[in-house]
Amino acid sequence: MGQLLAGPFCGQLLADLGADVVKLEDPRRGDPMREWGRQRPKGQSLWWAVVARNKRSVTVNLREPAGQDLARALIATADVVVENFRPGTMERWGMDYPTLARVNPGLVMVRVSGFGQDGPYAQRPGYGAIGEAMGGLRYVVGDPSTPPSRVGISIGDTLAATFATIGALAALQERTRSGCGQVVDSAIYEAVLGIMESLVPEWQITGYQRERTGAILPNVAPSNVYPTRDGTWILIAANQDTVFARLAVAMGRPELADDPRYSSHGARGEHQAELDDLVGEFTAQHCAEELEALLIEHAVPVGKIFRPVEMLADPQYQARRSITEVVHPTLGPVAMQNVFPRLSRTPGGIRWPGPELGQHTTQVLAEVGLDAKAVEDLRAEGIV
Repeated sequence: MGQLLAGPFCGQLLADLGADVVKLEDPRRGDPMREWGRQRPKGQSLWWAVVARNKRSVTVNLREPAGQDLARALIATADVVVENFRPGTMERWGMDYPTLARVNPGLVMVRVSGFGQDGPYAQRPGYGAIGEAMGGLRYVVGDPSTPPSRVGISIGDTLAATFATIGALAALQERTRSGCGQVVDSAIYEAVLGIMESLVPEWQITGYQRERTGAILPNVAPSNVYPTRDGTWILIAANQDTVFARLAVAMGRPELADDPRYSSHGARGEHQAELDDLVGEFTAQHCAEELEALLIEHAVPVGKIFRPVEMLADPQYQARRSITEVVHPTLGPVAMQNVFPRLSRTPGGIRWPGPELGQHTTQVLAEVGLDAKAVEDLRAEGIV
């Protein structure tokens, strides 16, 4: 019952790993994600093809009592219900957890929202961008000379969805012992906060405030993006003592590993800027391909800055089928990320891309006892 991104991405993760996910959508317009994305070839959202993959689409007008009855009938047979409405919406529709659990005691109810189900901010509209700001991420992203930046994807929503998925799987596992379901409350700002490492105790104990640092982490050196002779950038992470010694050999300057300015992690951190300049002077003498080969030969962690064109051509991506092709009924083969993580015995898979609006309405409602004529009557009334 989620829309846009946070709830639907939770559904995508569950569907990727094999769950039968029934996606409930408004009969008139469907999920707004059907219209999102910078490119819409033949009127199709490529984002929808990914985030709604493996799901069955059922149209239900949840603002009408008859639609709410249909939703309750579906939830009565479900293991998990996912919703990301503003807190209180499900209660107004008569689908609060205690009511649903009376019919389905083992139900796991996943609730994704901006600020959680309680607290003084619970009723505020809470988009992913706001959660990124209040969870601490926006302040530390970007160059120190610019205002706080954003990551180029909807990271707040997807983090909340990922935490929601973990919670759902934990609740299902606990249900095998207790026989009871429970509510999983995933707040976007808390999901962002959850990945912020030691940011809070650093301030609380020492008064240290992390700031925007661009492509580096302060005092972790050398670990940066460096220029190459052919005008591209390459990332080198050689901040560990033994790895830096190997980098120094690759640079033709093994003496750097014994230089007191660079011989320890702490010393390299103190001289980070000048060390980055030295490494940059070295990398700028080589094209990216030969530089990558040289550093791999010396067991130095190195990686090109990939865009889709590099991903599609890369042998590691190809060997593991990290990107796969899914046949779309309108667009033909569509390349998209595969299912992660990989399970050895019961791997997930992509069975179909995002479905047409209401494509599975008749099929799914038949599974809860409605025949085709009953569905058509509901369709005529605007319920499905």
